[in-house]
Amino acid sequence: MKKRYVTMEEQQAPKKRFVTMKERPESERPYEKCQETGPETLTDGELLAVILRTGIQNKSVLEICWEVLDAHPTCKGLAGLSHLDREMLERIPGVGRVKATQILCIAELSRRIARASVKGDGTFTSPDYIAAYYMEHMRHLEKERVMLLLLDSRHRLIREIILSEGTENTAFVPLKPIFQEALTWKASKFVLIHNHPSGNPEPSREDLLTTRRVKEAGEMVDLPLLDHIIIGDRCYTSLKEQGLL
Repeated sequence: MKKRYVTMEEQQAPKKRFVTMKERPESERPYEKCQETGPETLTDGELLAVILRTGIQNKSVLEICWEVLDAHPTCKGLAGLSHLDREMLERIPGVGRVKATQILCIAELSRRIARASVKGDGTFTSPDYIAAYYMEHMRHLEKERVMLLLLDSRHRLIREIILSEGTENTAFVPLKPIFQEALTWKASKFVLIHNHPSGNPEPSREDLLTTRRVKEAGEMVDLPLLDHIIIGDRCYTSLKEQGLL
């Protein structure tokens, strides 16, 4: 390996001093900036910095937040927060267990806010309502997840149950747990919903075969399958609406 020698000029050059957040002008401090001009004026990194509050030696909280927002290999910015797990977060210098927990809670809070803001009367009669209710919860998932939604006779949600989790391209739908859970919770009908990590909600051949199998089994025990909804990236397909159910 070729050795690099440090020049006399480099040895004599003054070292750049780390400037702490308290030493910066108030206009550059996220917390003070938020108080002065409001949260809507903050960048994504500054908003996150207000919540995380503290940095570490020689690294400000803002620098940590920029690294967090850039941490996911493909999904950058705020959207990436929904794809980061605890292990990925704790690998970032300056993000320990406490900050990782805060960030995970921020991502979960955003999903719940999105669900709470869905307009409607709370009954699962419309594919559009069901898709909007689960969109933020499921569109960021990196593996297929199949969920069972158990409804009462008035189309109100009794229980949501994860039936299975698979790969990026497929997930198995077991029949037995559907009817066991329906009997336990005295459901009158049910809906299947799953995500396509690719973002394209078009049903695969396996999706159609599975839907037919589940529907036929439900008819045998007088438990109708109302719909099978596939979640993409801000879009969805209702097999009922497509005439495929």
